[in-house]
Amino acid sequence: MTLPLTTSDATALLGVYARVGPLFVEGVGSELIAEDGARYLDFVAGIAVNALGYNSPVVREAVLRALDSGLIHVSNLYRTEPGERLAAELTKSFAGQAFFCNSGAEANEGAFKFARKWSKKTEIVAFSGSFHGRLFASLAATDRPDYRRPFEPLLAGVQIVPLGDVEAATRAITRERTAAVIIEPVQGEGGVRCVADEFLVFLRKRCSETATALIFDEVQCGLGRTGTLFASEPAGVVPDMYTLAKPLGGGLPMGAILVNDAIASAVAPGDHATTFGGGPFVATVALDVLRTISDPDFLAAVRAKGEWLGAQLNRLAARSARVREARGRGLMWGLELNEVAAPVVAAARERHLLVLTAGPTVIRIVPPLTITREELERGVTILEEVLA
Repeated sequence: MTLPLTTSDATALLGVYARVGPLFVEGVGSELIAEDGARYLDFVAGIAVNALGYNSPVVREAVLRALDSGLIHVSNLYRTEPGERLAAELTKSFAGQAFFCNSGAEANEGAFKFARKWSKKTEIVAFSGSFHGRLFASLAATDRPDYRRPFEPLLAGVQIVPLGDVEAATRAITRERTAAVIIEPVQGEGGVRCVADEFLVFLRKRCSETATALIFDEVQCGLGRTGTLFASEPAGVVPDMYTLAKPLGGGLPMGAILVNDAIASAVAPGDHATTFGGGPFVATVALDVLRTISDPDFLAAVRAKGEWLGAQLNRLAARSARVREARGRGLMWGLELNEVAAPVVAAARERHLLVLTAGPTVIRIVPPLTITREELERGVTILEEVLA
């Protein structure tokens, strides 16, 4: 018998999150269900994690199969099949090798280490509006002064350059000093901003000229979220490293760094490590999630739903004086308001729609990739009512 929660239970968690809303006890498809039975249409998906929705048969069957093996954890001292199969699947689309970890922040920290080892240089260039994580190096590359200030000094040698400024980036990225350039092809926390293809092309050229590692942080925008396996695909640009996480483990903690052959050859045993990363349990689930998401028909459906959603949000922006702009791609969209977004998020939640912010004035929409057109329409209708 499960005892009811008490106030002391709720306050036992360290207060780094201002949790809101009801106590959720179940999830089905694109909905979360509260303890009182109320159903909430979820346009958050665990912050772009639950790509296949709740109680997905793909995830459920993979979990049961992984449990049947009896291998939850073995450590990376030994070989296991699931991690090796997952690495092979990921590197089908990116020639190189994979390192598995537990989160996006860990992936970015590891990528910085690999870039320094390969380049024998130390500096990192990031861009305005960026978000790369909350650890010391990833936080130093994150353009959120309020997040950074309490923990300074962070990693030295990190420059944050205006996004899209070719001249500033040219000055910042040098053969003598720059180990890595990191950028999100579609910024998430920074307001759901699609980086211009031309800027990604320029960065590829500049990094090649200066022997600098180009890192595409696709922790949030990658793995099908924008309607292609990698968000950078429409630009035709291939980085030296991809960092991945959020949807990869189907809700289980999972991150990855995909490293090209040149950088992989510079990394030796003992240069980096993880206790849990790529363990057989989570890798079994991640492999089935990846195979589902990377299916061409699945990605085509995401693109079709994203085009429909974008058209609806652009119409909403044109009709509402409270909305400045709609922007995004696939099933990753932001509504920039002419006001603070938090009250709109709260009002939507009162109407049983979950959305979140991306900065102070942007509503972020990142539903499960399996969401139906009818559910998208229901969510847009609620947003219209809230903004009316």
